[in-house]
Amino acid sequence: MRIVTALALVLALAGSAYAQATDATRAAQAAAQQSLPWADREDEAFATRGFIAAWDQPQIRAADGRVVWDFTAYNFLQGPAPETVNPSLWRHAGLLARAGLFQVSERVYQVRGFDASNMTIVVGDSGLILIDPLTSMEVAQAALTLARRTLGDRPVRAVIYTHSHVDHFGGVRGVVTPEQVASGAVQIIAPEGFMEHAVTENVIAGNAMGRRALYQFGANLTPGPEGQMTSGIGLTVSAGTFTLIPPTHSITQTGETLTIDGVRMEFQLTPETEAPSEMNIFFPDLRVLCLAENANATMHNILTPRGALVRDAKAWADYLTESLRRYGAQSDVMITSHAWPRFGGERVRDFIASHRDAYKYLHDQTVRLMNAGFTDREIAEQVRLPEPLASRWFNRGYYGTMMHNSRAVYQRYMGWYDANPANLNPLPPVEEGVRFVRAMGGGERVLAEGQRAYDEGDYRWAARVLNHLVFAEPENMAARRLLAQAHRQMGFQAESAIWRNMYLMGATELEQGVAPRINPQQSADLVAATPTSYILDLLAVRLNPERLGARRFAFNLVFPERNEAFAVTIANGVLVHEAGVTLSDAPTVTAARGAFLQAMATGTMTQAVLAGRVRIAGNRRALQGLGDVFDTPDPNFAIVTP
Repeated sequence: MRIVTALALVLALAGSAYAQATDATRAAQAAAQQSLPWADREDEAFATRGFIAAWDQPQIRAADGRVVWDFTAYNFLQGPAPETVNPSLWRHAGLLARAGLFQVSERVYQVRGFDASNMTIVVGDSGLILIDPLTSMEVAQAALTLARRTLGDRPVRAVIYTHSHVDHFGGVRGVVTPEQVASGAVQIIAPEGFMEHAVTENVIAGNAMGRRALYQFGANLTPGPEGQMTSGIGLTVSAGTFTLIPPTHSITQTGETLTIDGVRMEFQLTPETEAPSEMNIFFPDLRVLCLAENANATMHNILTPRGALVRDAKAWADYLTESLRRYGAQSDVMITSHAWPRFGGERVRDFIASHRDAYKYLHDQTVRLMNAGFTDREIAEQVRLPEPLASRWFNRGYYGTMMHNSRAVYQRYMGWYDANPANLNPLPPVEEGVRFVRAMGGGERVLAEGQRAYDEGDYRWAARVLNHLVFAEPENMAARRLLAQAHRQMGFQAESAIWRNMYLMGATELEQGVAPRINPQQSADLVAATPTSYILDLLAVRLNPERLGARRFAFNLVFPERNEAFAVTIANGVLVHEAGVTLSDAPTVTAARGAFLQAMATGTMTQAVLAGRVRIAGNRRALQGLGDVFDTPDPNFAIVTP
């Protein structure tokens, strides 16, 4: 333990000396500076237009005093870009950091810069309609408070979730209560399939996605010229309380209309685009078009680095074509769930067409090269937007990138295998690293090659070489330090905010180790809304077949308050559950679902049974040892080391 601690200390102290740009990085930043379309100042005008007021406190805090949002965190975004930040990303971050209440049109307002996403407020005849109430209730409450200082203490008449990602619904209890919704005073409107996807997207692979999300969003990085530079699509995700109130009305088809508090709306469903369940909204009387997260101030991700199902780039482009045809000629303003609006009918139509063409080009040219026999890695090196598309700031890769997105398109059609038999059964990283180091003549020679590549500014190759050495010799301090330096320089050069975050997170963990993270506390609303079948699926993927061995378990599981019953069998290394089925001669476990889940999660099933919170009818001995066969996944698993 002392050796490991000393290693971390040495690497941390050494790493701090290398948080500066090299000559190669300075040259790359200068080249980027010269290539950018600086004459296009449209975004600067749009990002500041209609500003009314900022929040009057430097921070937003939770009830227990925790800081959930810090408005001062990005105050450093002043002046020209430093050498450690890509000048394009520096410009983009400065625009995202403009926070406060903005008037979009006569009856439409937005609160921006309170979270990664925006909250839109539409003024009705007697109250307010809120679109996408941010990630957490504390920032949503503050956003509504700020809006009411200008709009008056109007009641909320409806909340609209544009799609099934938590940064667009998680703050709902900060703006309305479940009691208001239950009474009918407030409607909750969402696209078809919202609840299924909102509560289940991160269930099965939640631990892995959560760990990787720390890299994507730079959760352990301090904002600054050598640290985190936003998430690309917004500043960062607020750290408050995630909540959920289920919809009272689902939009089931494009063209469906609603009138709420005197405001007419028409909806366009766009499933399997940025989210599995998503929709756009058109306000015909206001001539305002909301394109949710289907349009952004950056290219989006076809496959998010944190992990998710691959999105459909072709469908994404096709839905934008439909948006343009249905609403383009009738729209004077376009708003989105992130970043700033577009003003003027001509600018709205130009944006939709150009943004659509970027996704269509990405899809079509990736498939063209795929059909010509190129692999995903080869395609990623070739596919670049043509100048008329690449020169638009909103098509640049601050969040998603052409390189990653082309590989995602390839994966959607072809999977991970590139048809080369050499890649059919590759060695795992540690074994490959050991053989690589041996073939290179030992660790010293590998380190020397890494140093040569680093000195020449060939950071991509330096990282590949040194990564093999770190996996073969994880306690090689010189290799870890040099690999961290290579990652850091690539992070400094990255135009994509999340590429920067991932490189810098990797560098930090190579130098300092993994910062301990306890299993994050789950939102009570999300847990309550998760179907029991998905929870049993989660239990199934935590079954450890080695612990189970040849044993077999079978029992009935009953949750009376939900009127649910399941037959559960565990054998041959798998857990199978069937709803509405009863196993004869098997014990029956009866409990409130919350009590059962808490006992399973905390390993206190025996205490729960003794206390009567969980009741077992039948042969209790048949369940002896059941709790021992499940894993609790490590939330701190290694990424840049074995």
